[in-house]
Amino acid sequence: MARIGGPERVDIFVGARISLRRSALGLSQTALAQQLGVSFQQVQKYETGQNRISASRLHRVATVLHTSVEAFFPPVETARGDSDSGWEALRHITATADGRAVAAAWPLIGDREVRKALARVVRALARDG
Repeated sequence: MARIGGPERVDIFVGARISLRRSALGLSQTALAQQLGVSFQQVQKYETGQNRISASRLHRVATVLHTSVEAFFPPVETARGDSDSGWEALRHITATADGRAVAAAWPLIGDREVRKALARVVRALARDG
């Protein structure tokens, strides 16, 4: 059910985190939907924040995706709206399969200096684009 004014920010954030985790595990929306007992369209709506996800369903998603329910929520200061940039960045990176792949692989880069160097490269490419 759509809300007047569109989805709430926390619903978008939770959906984006579900999408990232699902992608990181190599699951399709259809595969996740089957394990949840819903349609893949419903998973799409959860991932975009178009539909809110109930507590019980979110618990099931966390179980299927081998993580905690808390992993899907933003830090409290972000949830209050103190930082818009984090919301926008997450929304943009999860908008494409390539972005989700980068986001999923990023924490697997163990060397902090390599991550910093890659971040500099990405920023430079973004300026040139």
